[in-house]
Amino acid sequence: MKKYFLLSCSAFFCAILLHAQQPYQPPAFADANRLEKIKTLFPLAEKIYKEYAEKNHFPGYAFGIVLDGQLVYKGAGGFTDIDQKTMATPNSLFRIASMSKSFTSMAILKLRDEGKLKLDDPVYLYIPEMKGQKLTADAPEITIRNLLTHSAGFPEDNPWGDRQLADTDADLVALIKKGISFSNAPGLAYEYSNLGFAMQGYIIKKITGMPYSEYIAKNIWKPLGMTEAEWEYTQVPAAKLAHGYRWINDHWKEEALLHDGIYGAMGGMITSIESFSRYMALHMQAWPVRNDAETGPVKRSSLREMHQPWRFAALNAAYKYPSGRACAIATAYAYGLRWSKDCEGRETVGHTGGLPGFGSNWVIAPEYGLGVMFFGNVTYAPTALANTMVLDTLLRLSKLQPRQLPASKILTQRRDDLVKLLPGFMDAEKSGIFAENFFADYFTDVLRKEAGEAFAKAGKIIKVNELVPENQLRGYFVMEGEKANIWVSFTLTPENPALIQEYHLRLVEK
Repeated sequence: MKKYFLLSCSAFFCAILLHAQQPYQPPAFADANRLEKIKTLFPLAEKIYKEYAEKNHFPGYAFGIVLDGQLVYKGAGGFTDIDQKTMATPNSLFRIASMSKSFTSMAILKLRDEGKLKLDDPVYLYIPEMKGQKLTADAPEITIRNLLTHSAGFPEDNPWGDRQLADTDADLVALIKKGISFSNAPGLAYEYSNLGFAMQGYIIKKITGMPYSEYIAKNIWKPLGMTEAEWEYTQVPAAKLAHGYRWINDHWKEEALLHDGIYGAMGGMITSIESFSRYMALHMQAWPVRNDAETGPVKRSSLREMHQPWRFAALNAAYKYPSGRACAIATAYAYGLRWSKDCEGRETVGHTGGLPGFGSNWVIAPEYGLGVMFFGNVTYAPTALANTMVLDTLLRLSKLQPRQLPASKILTQRRDDLVKLLPGFMDAEKSGIFAENFFADYFTDVLRKEAGEAFAKAGKIIKVNELVPENQLRGYFVMEGEKANIWVSFTLTPENPALIQEYHLRLVEK
């Protein structure tokens, strides 16, 4: 009867049962006064942005700092229109170029969540002209997932793609009909492709019946309250529109603004620091994993999916932060976003944008709840380095700590169970806390000898420290002795209740 009941219970009631069996506590920030810790550093951040903009000949710029989903500091400098001497402000609207890509990818995931497409669908289901287009006979068909991760086999198309913003749907289809020139077979390599994101924009229209720009404005911008966002520059009030410039022959030359077209899906969005902070907040609130009700236009799980390193890009073993600190870093492409992880384990997510007349960057450190953005109106403004400098400076000098995962109830219980058995492991086989593999992989006499020697050298145990969880079912703790400490780690099984399947103990000198 019990087995039958569990199989037939409603999904809601089963979820309650599961939750009761193993209550989940999300990671949380342990340090208090997080905002106060970085407030004193805001003038330094502003100084970095100002000096960087001046050094790199930005006519105008704007920046923002977001903490725990709130725009806590913002600023701007220079001009958005040199001829009119219009001063830049955090409400000035800059074209953010390839920062637009994640909006398009988010729209694709939203449609996926609604059951209107699958990420592994071949692109030709939505763009029939793509049927059979491939580098080699044995290459697979290109999928939507390939488009999301720059792995479709299309060649890197900067700066060609940057000049296609105003192309129409018909222009895109005509290009495809003529035949695509491939640089790789699909799924084998990362190569940045604006064409792939234009195709995503086309797919959105094919499924929804509305242009990607309208779909994103209605389903992402509006729910987030992004009132300062446009695709077509002629819709932006003249006093708020940032004009783009190129620094050439020691002076600024204005770049022509292109109208919104199908390639806008890869880089046509125009927005302000104020509005974009709401989008950053959406990505930040996806973390940590938790049981709270959904509140955003896209599921938190889909946002976290966007943040994953789906396509490896590079490993820079000789990377140095702007401060000069050496720290290797790995980078990958996610879904419309870039992902990185450095030698200290710090993960960041964001994207750079660059077009004739503009450059932009945003980046968040999800586990620290901190993010920065920087917009400039000069061709391919190198904004990423300044953001890296500011984010690294804020984290280092404020000493903000990442979220800490509380130990699950079962981990804590198993720690207590282990402590009772150490060092003698008396009647360990009968204790009921070890999985069936344990005594086939570990031998009681060896365990007893190893633990006895360690405890003898450590002396009297003064304190058993809190368990440090690595996840819900793995962790370690330290037993402090008079002469030395004892470090113990263990891993639990997927059974319910979870049992100890792996165990390690070592002496740690004080």
